[in-house]
Amino acid sequence: MVAKTFQGLEEVLRDELIALGAQNVETGTRMVSFEGDLELMYKANLCCRTALRILKPIAKFSASDTDELYDFVRDFKWEDYMTAKSTFCVDSTVNSPGFPHSKYVTYRVKDGIVDHFRDTCGERPSIRLEKADVQLNVHIADTRVTISLDSSGEPLNRRGYRVEQTEAPINEVLAAGIIMLTGWHGETDFADPMCGSGTFPIEAALIAGNINPGIYREGFAFEKWPDFDSELFETLYNDDEGERDITCRILCGDKDPEAVRIARRNIKAARLESNINIVCRPMQEWDENENPGGILVTNPPYGERIRPADMDILYRQLGETLKFHFQGWNAWILGYKDEHFASIGLKPSVKYPILNGALECSLREYVLFEGKYNDFRADGGSVKNHSREETPRNNRHYKSEREWEQETRPYKKKFTRDRRREDYPDFDNRGEYRPAGKSFTHRKSGDAPGQYRGSSSPARKVTDKGPRLSESSTAFSSPVFMRTRKSRFSKREDKETNE
Repeated sequence: MVAKTFQGLEEVLRDELIALGAQNVETGTRMVSFEGDLELMYKANLCCRTALRILKPIAKFSASDTDELYDFVRDFKWEDYMTAKSTFCVDSTVNSPGFPHSKYVTYRVKDGIVDHFRDTCGERPSIRLEKADVQLNVHIADTRVTISLDSSGEPLNRRGYRVEQTEAPINEVLAAGIIMLTGWHGETDFADPMCGSGTFPIEAALIAGNINPGIYREGFAFEKWPDFDSELFETLYNDDEGERDITCRILCGDKDPEAVRIARRNIKAARLESNINIVCRPMQEWDENENPGGILVTNPPYGERIRPADMDILYRQLGETLKFHFQGWNAWILGYKDEHFASIGLKPSVKYPILNGALECSLREYVLFEGKYNDFRADGGSVKNHSREETPRNNRHYKSEREWEQETRPYKKKFTRDRRREDYPDFDNRGEYRPAGKSFTHRKSGDAPGQYRGSSSPARKVTDKGPRLSESSTAFSSPVFMRTRKSRFSKREDKETNE
């Protein structure tokens, strides 16, 4: 299986999967591959804080162009995963000179699936962009093609507790990953003086309480799969034995009253009101953080979509607030531009490159101490964090052709034919339909208009008035039983009532 994530969080996700019992875990760029059973796939969707999607590969092969890709897809035994009555969608990621456009790859894969069912049963499945019965992911690197089932459905960052948001909120998965990069697990106090929608404090509370982030979601894509084990998933979903009481203080605030209102709504939706203290106050006026040794994590504006009047003043005030109001704490700032970090006026102890959407950002730690730096050094203190690597290493091994051949071997039995285009006598070399027994060739300059070479009859005129699918065929969704999900909160309330 493959777990997708943000660039810079691969090592954190690797450790999460190992803790869940994954085997043969290997990191790559924005992904981690691993092996496990059905239970592990359910756990990965429920428990991983830094995973965006969990993919289950079902086909691996080599293709040099989109025609060859089409042939492989058309030969695949799709009956094992869907029917002609199912709806499906395809998402493609392409990094190959032979496949210059990911959208065309998506179209060819869709065509192959539709034509497969037309060949085998005379019907075609329908395409649905949202909430399809089967969601497919196509990944192409050079000539190596991997087609996977997306077990998550909606990206896992869509936890379900964010009912409202401010402008440019941070992604939930990225927020959780940043907190986990700091090494914080709820042992000390936590603060975010510019909390916006409240994502950092909510993710911090989930980490401190060891609460699975997937419990808020309405569902996952694997619940529509034919092999879905509802009893196993219910057991995992309702297992709260690992949860713990939140003993640290989680502080957050914002100077914008509207942002505070939105954050309060999200905190309430996550049922964490009793664990998170929120105030409407400028960061310069913070005075709640009297306990030393805490962690501050915040994401100030970058000046891209949110434009404060003077970014230098904002970051200078941030530096002053850190130095005079958070002495004895460690502060982690996610920023975009070096000149903004320079305005903070403090020396970072470590830097992590983080990709926040399309922006190449930096996560920097600041060790905050009392008094002068020379006195701090004289007492044995250091702002350099030697226990952390500034740039996590990517130990992804690029497979040789022999290794790739061995990896694709188990999937070959899922194809109906070993040969390619010659198995389709009704299709020419360009993948276009040509009725059996006909030998039409393209008209050249010497031929009469409307006539094919080798034929005395005029060509059939093609108009835009073709057959139309009925409304019932354009968007058909297979009926799927959806259980009544019992959240951990209602479960506890039922337990207290019975007692």
